[in-house]
Amino acid sequence: MPQLDRNSQKENKHRGSEPNFNWRGVVLIVIAFSLIAMAMLFYRGGMQPVEDVPYNRFLELLENKQIVNDKNYPLQLVVEDGRPTQTLRGAYIRQGAGAAPSQPVPFRTTVYLNFTNDLQKKLADAGMQPAIKTESNMLAQTVVGFLPIALFLLVLYFLFRQQIRMAGKGALNFGKSKARMLARDKNKITFRDVAGVEEAKDEVQELVEFLRDPKKFQKLGGRIPKGVLMVGPPGTGKTLLARAIAGEADVPFFSISGSDFVEMFVGVGASRVRDMFEQGKKSAPCIIFIDEIDAVGRHRGHGVGGGHDEREQTLNALLVEMDGFDTQEGVIIIAATNRPDVLDPALLRPGRFDRQITVNLPDVKGREEILRVHAKKVKLGEGVDLAVIARGTPGYSGAELANVINEAALLAARRGLKGITLAELEEARDKDRWGKERRSLALSEKEKQNTAYHEAGHALLLVLLPHTEPLHKVTIIPRGPSLGSTMWLPEEDKYTNRKNELLASLTVAMGGRVAEEIIFGDITNGARGDIKGATAIARRMVCEWGMSEKMGMVEYGEHEDYVFLGRDISRARDYSEATAEQIDQEVRKLIDDAYHLAKNTLIANRDILETIAKALLEYETLGGSQIKEIIEHGRLINPPPIVGGSPSKKPAPEKPPKQVLAPDVAPPLPGALGGAPA
Repeated sequence: MPQLDRNSQKENKHRGSEPNFNWRGVVLIVIAFSLIAMAMLFYRGGMQPVEDVPYNRFLELLENKQIVNDKNYPLQLVVEDGRPTQTLRGAYIRQGAGAAPSQPVPFRTTVYLNFTNDLQKKLADAGMQPAIKTESNMLAQTVVGFLPIALFLLVLYFLFRQQIRMAGKGALNFGKSKARMLARDKNKITFRDVAGVEEAKDEVQELVEFLRDPKKFQKLGGRIPKGVLMVGPPGTGKTLLARAIAGEADVPFFSISGSDFVEMFVGVGASRVRDMFEQGKKSAPCIIFIDEIDAVGRHRGHGVGGGHDEREQTLNALLVEMDGFDTQEGVIIIAATNRPDVLDPALLRPGRFDRQITVNLPDVKGREEILRVHAKKVKLGEGVDLAVIARGTPGYSGAELANVINEAALLAARRGLKGITLAELEEARDKDRWGKERRSLALSEKEKQNTAYHEAGHALLLVLLPHTEPLHKVTIIPRGPSLGSTMWLPEEDKYTNRKNELLASLTVAMGGRVAEEIIFGDITNGARGDIKGATAIARRMVCEWGMSEKMGMVEYGEHEDYVFLGRDISRARDYSEATAEQIDQEVRKLIDDAYHLAKNTLIANRDILETIAKALLEYETLGGSQIKEIIEHGRLINPPPIVGGSPSKKPAPEKPPKQVLAPDVAPPLPGALGGAPA
């Protein structure tokens, strides 16, 4: 096992290494270029510089008998092929104070023999007979011409040598699997770090024990399962559970994402699947974890543009490797997805994925355990009871609970506290569920009054009607997309809803619009979210849940939580137009009955409605217990602290006049309830 870990570390290091800039090659090129330049300098004139003398000056030196035949610099007439001029080389004695008389100065001059026929006579009169030297500079010209190109190519080679090597290696390994082996010493996550999914942990613990001691199960004839599919909503800890398996099992663990198989080139995905299983068979027994398998395992034949595509070939290769002709024990596939409805049926049958583990949202006990796990990383204040937060976060996933702890820590740090208190945790919960307060949003008094009565209508119906959830708080402080919110929290985790509870939720949703109509005699567009939610609940009551006496216990249409375009685009409606009209009538009847019940209830309790709205205008936020005080005693007995330290400068009038919003005014949704979904 240590040898495997070292190999995996080397392989991961090699695969993850990025090509670096080759500074050493650049330095070598600079040195080579300098040497070539120096060699060319030596070739042209040696170490001592040669003086270029004009021909007229040369004649003067010749007449003054300053031209000498020095043994180191003999007088030579260099004749070059293909050139109309020749070069006369030699030495002369410089006169004057600039140099010693005995020091020869090398020189060269350009001679046009066609125009200086008397040069030989002048040289003979001076007793000079130059030696004739023939040179061919064709090779030198060729070298000089190609030298810049060669140097440029050499520079490119040294600069991109590492990239060229990596490109060649990538081309050879393009069809190789991208699965990463997770070394045990680097994975610190164990089952102690996973909370709230005890049933899933039990099933996975059995898998780990099988890998540790296969004989314990094989004595009874059991065989190792080939595949385990973890299914659950996002954020419930499927990937975390897989990492915990790697931390607990003393076997090689390969991790890969479903999107790593699919590439733009044909055949790459299938090749990577085969290579992944080859690696797994060499390290058997081992675990291969495929995250988001729905990226590669979608239903075949449901593509909108046709059936034969790269993803389907990858899926076919995966099906064959999991249970085909070349079967081999010891390789366990663990996959995770939150879209099991789009997976191919051939992938889900026993023999491929023998076991499906559902990782659901945690219950109240699981939420408390998750909060305790994440609370170990932060500093809690004294007396903080995480059970209170667990009861107040129904429907939260593990990821959302971790975010609540993190937001509370950030909030406590901004406030300069030494530890996280219950107030920060509750504020973080409200922020995560309903959005952050926007106190900086400037609202007119008219919009504040409209929002106050709108939210008061929701809050009053929540308390007065039976079969409703307990009111948590109501506020007219803008939070998230809404100008105000009425929040409720269930007393316990709920997995089913009774018909009376759904009808009550429809009535509460109508409360904001009804309150506007009763008080102002006009309505706003602030009830958009209420209408949308109520319509969705009413339609599901009729079409899915069989809660309409007229339509009966019949499901109208195939309803899925998520839409799969390749499958749903070709589905035809399985009921007639007359039935569709009856469904619309039943949905409308449910909404209308809820509207009339809300209107009658608020008219009968208008005084309480106005008192709640006035209290909201003064205090901005009221708790559920304070709303109950107003209903029972007609006034607020234990008011909350006033924001800003003083009452509002402009309290609401006893009976607000009718107010009509201008046509161009379109405030956000003040009626966004923000409570737990029905």
